Amino acid sequence: MTGVVALRDPETTLPRMLRERARTHPDRLALREKKLGIWQGYTWDHYLRTARRVALGLLSLGLRRGDVIAIAGENTPEWLYADLGAQMIGVRVTGIYPTNPWPELRYIADHCKAKVAITGDQEQTDKVIDALANEDGLPHLLRFFCVDMKGMRSYAHPMLGSFEDLLELGDNYARSRPEAEAELDAMIDAGKPDDIAIIVYTSGTTGNPKGALLSHRNIIYATVAYAEMSGIEAGRLETVSYLPLCHVAERCYGPVMHLCMLGVINFAESIGTVAANVREIAPTYMLGVPRIWEKLQSGFVFRVEDSGPIRRGVYEWAMRRGRALSDRRIANRGRQSSGDRVMRRFLHWLVFRNMQRFMGLQRTTVRMCGGASISPETLRFFDIIGLPVAQGYGQTESAGLAFVQKDISYFRPNSSGSAFPGTEWRIARDGEIFLRSPGVFEGYLFNEAATRDTVDDDGWLATGDIVERLEGDEIAVVDRKKSIIITSGGKNIAPSKIENALKDSPYIKEAIVVGEGRKFLGAIIQIEFDDVGRWARDRDIAYTTFASLAALPQTRDLIQGVVDQVNARFARVENIRRFALLTRELDHDDGELTATQKVRRGIIEQKFREELDFIYRDAAA
Repeated sequence: MTGVVALRDPETTLPRMLRERARTHPDRLALREKKLGIWQGYTWDHYLRTARRVALGLLSLGLRRGDVIAIAGENTPEWLYADLGAQMIGVRVTGIYPTNPWPELRYIADHCKAKVAITGDQEQTDKVIDALANEDGLPHLLRFFCVDMKGMRSYAHPMLGSFEDLLELGDNYARSRPEAEAELDAMIDAGKPDDIAIIVYTSGTTGNPKGALLSHRNIIYATVAYAEMSGIEAGRLETVSYLPLCHVAERCYGPVMHLCMLGVINFAESIGTVAANVREIAPTYMLGVPRIWEKLQSGFVFRVEDSGPIRRGVYEWAMRRGRALSDRRIANRGRQSSGDRVMRRFLHWLVFRNMQRFMGLQRTTVRMCGGASISPETLRFFDIIGLPVAQGYGQTESAGLAFVQKDISYFRPNSSGSAFPGTEWRIARDGEIFLRSPGVFEGYLFNEAATRDTVDDDGWLATGDIVERLEGDEIAVVDRKKSIIITSGGKNIAPSKIENALKDSPYIKEAIVVGEGRKFLGAIIQIEFDDVGRWARDRDIAYTTFASLAALPQTRDLIQGVVDQVNARFARVENIRRFALLTRELDHDDGELTATQKVRRGIIEQKFREELDFIYRDAAA
């Protein structure tokens, strides 16, 4: 697009990038949110001015370089105003998942010594109030400000204010100090690329989360390298923001890429409206965790199954032909005959174009799956309908991605792509991958021992992930090193590939493969309530609750059929001999899932003792 350039300077900072965007494109649309059913837009100039008001407000409260603020709330423009405003004055920012219960919020806010908290609504504000009132409270917190004050008219906590109050503090500070604006610009100019910008707390699958310190250089490198490898064009980026901004992937490939590539961020109304909002916006870039891509697929498949026989027949025929075309692209490494190209265009206009429009993805040029491993069949579905989804590899400690698939002209289910330019990597004898790049983090907050265990003196990051080298310098992730199961017979088994195969089924939401020190593998399975419920209703099978549905013998037979199909795809030693069905859904509040919905494997033995006893009751360990 004429006059639009990507900002790639490795020696800059995020606040300086924002200031540059507002200087060169002040009236260009930057952010959009939906209010009262209507999309409201905000320019780059508005973005900068509001962030500056936040910065001045924080200065008026006494915050200085090196201090920390915490943000707990859904994705809104105010999240970004607070984020960039704090960074302008050298204040570090940590995000807290909106799903975190108050004890986890208290742990993070206390651990990072947050002086100010920004909350999204009444629910998040209540958590801060609970955290202040319980255990040791939040001794470092000075004030907290809420974006949406609905339902809080009677709140009289002395430390609470609205987000507008914070902005007014900034306005008053500027009025009382004529030099305030110039001083703020000097602070922005004084920021260095190696200054810590954000603190991202890891998911904590085996203990309390650790605060990973990420600098401006870390974040900008990981973002620009990804954008360039993926072919994202400056000025043509439009996204829907719905994944939590406290997650490193959404932070880098949402607001940071937005700064680098001059895009537009549209904030989803809620997680429940993502599908509708994506259809309304039709973004050009889509980042999704596996669950999002799985829901997009299953939602459409069930819609087709509920349709008439003619439409269903056309869909099934098109998917068979599309799979055959995909098979030939795989065999020929992306090359297509002229006949295949004609058939692919025909299928697009007949069926797949409408599928893409139904999902709102018809304008996407880049689609990315991150955050966890995904079922190959889900990826194959999108490849067939002409929306190939790239995979990548990285972690919080590498500032997001370090590898990504550059060529998605043909389907490679296990590949996580090749390394970013500037990223070095090597594989140890046990299969663990080590990384060294400008994206490698600066260490863990207040935890030098963990930092030394993770990054050596030469800058190599020990990822804890087992990978395999593929052709063309691509890699395939096998599993977390600490997740490998060793059976009593001494076999090393990566559970995630079996779990993902089980979750290929629309009837299984979560699967936990067990068998450490045992004679055989078992699985603890959580059914997908909506899809199994629909299956039961179609067969006039009565149930009332999740527990009653899971307890039905017909449900067990349904899942047994899925397990049998998966077992046929694996070696005998990797077969699931017995499984237990959970009678309730796994819950973050009960400590079974992390904020990113990963199973806390460290609690399997104590939390699921009854299920383990069922699986292994007739077998000696």
